[in-house]
Amino acid sequence: MQTVQATLVAAAAAVVMAVSPVAASAGENNSKLALTISVDGAIGPATARYVKDALTKASERRAEVVVLRMNTPGGLATSMREIIADVLASRVPVVGYVAPSGAHAASAGTYLLYATHIAAMAPGTNLGAATPVQIGGPLPGLPDASPDKGDKDKDKKDGDQQPKTRDSMTAKATNDAVALIRSLAELRGRNADWAEKAVREAASLSANAALQANVIDLVARDQAELLRQIDGRAVEAAGGDTRHLATKDAVLEAVDPGWISRFLAVITNPNVALILLLVGVYGLIFEFTSPGAVAPGIVGTICLLLGLYALNLLPINYAGLALMVVGIVLLTIEVFNPTVVIGLGGIIAFVLGAIMLFDVEAPGYRVSWPVVGITAAMFIGLVLVVLRSLRRAGKGPVRVGAQAMRGLSAEVIDWSENEGHVFAQGERWQARGAETFKPGEVVEVANIIDLTLVVRRRPTLIGKEVRHDA
Repeated sequence: MQTVQATLVAAAAAVVMAVSPVAASAGENNSKLALTISVDGAIGPATARYVKDALTKASERRAEVVVLRMNTPGGLATSMREIIADVLASRVPVVGYVAPSGAHAASAGTYLLYATHIAAMAPGTNLGAATPVQIGGPLPGLPDASPDKGDKDKDKKDGDQQPKTRDSMTAKATNDAVALIRSLAELRGRNADWAEKAVREAASLSANAALQANVIDLVARDQAELLRQIDGRAVEAAGGDTRHLATKDAVLEAVDPGWISRFLAVITNPNVALILLLVGVYGLIFEFTSPGAVAPGIVGTICLLLGLYALNLLPINYAGLALMVVGIVLLTIEVFNPTVVIGLGGIIAFVLGAIMLFDVEAPGYRVSWPVVGITAAMFIGLVLVVLRSLRRAGKGPVRVGAQAMRGLSAEVIDWSENEGHVFAQGERWQARGAETFKPGEVVEVANIIDLTLVVRRRPTLIGKEVRHDA
């Protein structure tokens, strides 16, 4: 009995000793997990969704830190603000890192870097040029190009003649951007004056210059060095909690975007959205002209809905959208009532609307001119097909009405004196003529009066002459 008890105690001790290192190792790995989010290219709705999902995953897995690696020329202001809001609300500290060497965090990327708890850059990178570009026109606060007083007076006089509406809208956008980036700089204890300069004057800095100007917190060659440098730093997370980072031996794990983010990245490309609208319109036109085909209608409806969903996520010009709708309506009318003029008007309206549709100048969100040209060429091809069909119909024989009945053969059913009934085109007709015919005889339709056919004997060929038998 004592032997059995001793054996059980030894087995329990062995299990505890075996499980304890694993549990300790798992707990250590969980507490020292560093997730990496990679933002390459333009910032848009797909990027915002990707960052939100990654920060949620970091919170669920109790990651020590999230590294937001950036190499971006900028992007949409709406998506940028969504990311900033998620970073500020994150309970997991976010480290902004401009990398690799040669990368940049321009425009919207500068705002994101200012929003992160710790800002870092790799050697050979730069940031800045944060001037809002969605609204055109000169920006207030830009230095005068000419110091001459007379030129200044002249510029002032010319400036008074510029539309005040554009100036006020530009000033509102710039001042709003300045207020945002200054508030982020004050929150993170970074250089707010240079941040305003980056917005008003499109200033830029290299990595070392940014470190000296207190725009960033450190310079690191790679992510491993970055984790070693931020180890032990105290940061204030959402809710006011102060956390001391323990990242020296943290395990780096990349977070890839999910299928929804990848899908959004595809359809929110303005060129893809325009192509989806085009395919949708053509699919519905083919379905309307050939009812029962089914496939064009289904594909067209799906593409049209996806295109409209993409437009809902992108900043658009409603005047351009209205022109596109007018163009689609005119082209639909052209299909059912060909006039060519209406079709050309629809093409012009659709192309102008496509050019004006996206009210944004952010990198990566401009409509490609080749796409607009291909769109115009396809619609022109549609109009040419309609025009060719009209010409062929005008030159071909008449296929409906009284003219279409003339010259057709008919079989006599019954006949009395100068009238009777004949069978023509699969139907029984009342007929009359100047001659007498026998049932079963084949005659020719000479004319149609009201609903009565005027028939005669079929012409016979004698030599080179054609005559009607009496």
